[in-house]
Amino acid sequence: MSVRRSHNFCTMEPNRVSAAAFADTKQHYAILDGLRGVAAITVVCFHLFEAFATSHLDQRINHGYLAVDFFFILSGFVVGYAYDDRWQRMTVGEFLKRRFIRLHPLVVLGALIGAALFYTQGCPVWDVSKITVGALAVATVMNALMIPAPTSIEVRGVGEMYPLNGPSWSLLFEYVGNILYAFVLRLLPTRALGALVAVAGCSLAAFALWGPLGDVCVGFAMTGDNIVGGSLRLLYAFPMGLLLSRLFRPWHVRGAFWIGAVAIVALSAVPRLGGSERLWMNGLYDSLCFLVAFPLIVWIGASGKATDAVTTRVCKFLGDISYPLYMVHYPFIYFYYAWVKNNGLTFGESFPGAAALVVGSLLLAYAALRLYDEPVRRFLTRRMLRR
Repeated sequence: MSVRRSHNFCTMEPNRVSAAAFADTKQHYAILDGLRGVAAITVVCFHLFEAFATSHLDQRINHGYLAVDFFFILSGFVVGYAYDDRWQRMTVGEFLKRRFIRLHPLVVLGALIGAALFYTQGCPVWDVSKITVGALAVATVMNALMIPAPTSIEVRGVGEMYPLNGPSWSLLFEYVGNILYAFVLRLLPTRALGALVAVAGCSLAAFALWGPLGDVCVGFAMTGDNIVGGSLRLLYAFPMGLLLSRLFRPWHVRGAFWIGAVAIVALSAVPRLGGSERLWMNGLYDSLCFLVAFPLIVWIGASGKATDAVTTRVCKFLGDISYPLYMVHYPFIYFYYAWVKNNGLTFGESFPGAAALVVGSLLLAYAALRLYDEPVRRFLTRRMLRR
């Protein structure tokens, strides 16, 4: 189980700007905000169908896990764009504080929601009744502090390094990417960065083509394949985004958001390829997505402009809720999974619950953004960053 600016300068006060640009003073790419939101929704749908899959082979929205690779590329692009020219007046410590403020409040909230719902998620796949309150408290603290759980002490028993909120695993790698950027990647000449991207990309493609699963749906557990595969996903995708930010020259693209949104949904929904006999076929598809399609989508998204009111509002909303949605939906996936398993439901029978989960997750993400994430980030900004 698994599984971040318009070209107008933003000079408004922090409580009026898009949440995706919070605490940044540079212009931001609105369409990339919207595409990140589309990818987050595909992740929710991908996770919903985990309740009905017996393996990677029959998972619906089969390639939804690739959204993480898109997120990593997008993150590298935005971080490079936002910070590459600020290092003469910004310290490493200040950069890391900014990224902590941007990322960590929702890590904590996701852990707390996961803990609050934990005992409602019992099913034959994991027996939560055997977990003591003390063990749950330890798991909550570990998740909130981004300390991965080894499989030997993981409270759910399915191998996740963050068993209260599975998607937190990608935030651990996101932190690693930001640390690497602060100390190493930003200092690399563009050619050296390109060489790193080439080597890491080939290595990740080799993992996808000849690895044990025929895909890159890895990184969420403290096991060999997950650590290797998750590290390769980060080491390719984040530097790739950074490289794109250095090389980027806008094209003239009309309807960039809608082109990118349709592409993300279509690429995610492609069924598993090759079956169990030809794993390399699916690995090849994954490789084409992260090596070609996703960088192209980021380039198109950064090239376009939200010129009409509808697209502007859609991109702003999706950008605002994208990260909160990613970080708060999964405890409810556990709950939905248990409900389906305990009652032997088909997807058709559980569809009202699935629809309620998607809508509820969107509403919760928006509430979490406005009532928790933004106020906490303002507080931390005042306390941690110099004026």
